[in-house]
Amino acid sequence: MTRPGLVITCEHGGNHIPGAYRHLFQGQEAVLQSHRGFDPGALEMAETLAEAFGAVLVSSTVSRLLVDLNRSTHNPTLHADAVRRLPAEQRQEILTHFYQPYRAQVEQAIRQTIADCGAVVHLSSHSFTPELNGRLRKADVGLLYDPRRPGEVALCQRWKAALLAAAPNLTVRRNYPYAGKGDGLTAWLRRCLGPDVYVGIELEINHKHVEAGHDWPTLRRQVAESLREALSLPTDPAQPAPPTP
Repeated sequence: MTRPGLVITCEHGGNHIPGAYRHLFQGQEAVLQSHRGFDPGALEMAETLAEAFGAVLVSSTVSRLLVDLNRSTHNPTLHADAVRRLPAEQRQEILTHFYQPYRAQVEQAIRQTIADCGAVVHLSSHSFTPELNGRLRKADVGLLYDPRRPGEVALCQRWKAALLAAAPNLTVRRNYPYAGKGDGLTAWLRRCLGPDVYVGIELEINHKHVEAGHDWPTLRRQVAESLREALSLPTDPAQPAPPTP
């Protein structure tokens, strides 16, 4: 890849339920405020990265309980139970109004960046709950990628090393707490775009760093600075970047 452009996305940036569907979630305020409703901190991280690099940002604050923008339409977790019980016509309306426009906007941004720069690095910003089903997640930061794509492997190796150098107290793991090649937006884009023009990485941050008592602004800065080092980009994002292997 040579001089790739950067696109940032955030699929689970908020827990908004549009008015027409609020009755489906009455009494579920606690669920909407939990990790099941959105990814706490993911949008802030995405905004930090987009500002640091002058990158395109595509984001959504519609709750993943209404429709999960990071899942394919055949995935059983695409909708919450209350939505899955709706007639097919109403579920299609949700896809038409929220899912399809978001996917189209992301794809357009990716393809335009490839046209402008020759290649793109796409970062999808997420976060994960410290404990799931009674099991403690043993990581602060996860970098998810497809191990069959050498460009993604190399970038995550460099990013992990740079982040640990900047913050040795962090536990940074690759393809954790999820597999990077699983169903998601990056996997969908990989099917459309070759490894010579598209590198797709999901960034996962442990929720505990978003909560009080943790230096969340510092972590966001460290993630951005380590990414710059991993990409071997100059300090000024307006300057051209050298070729990336």
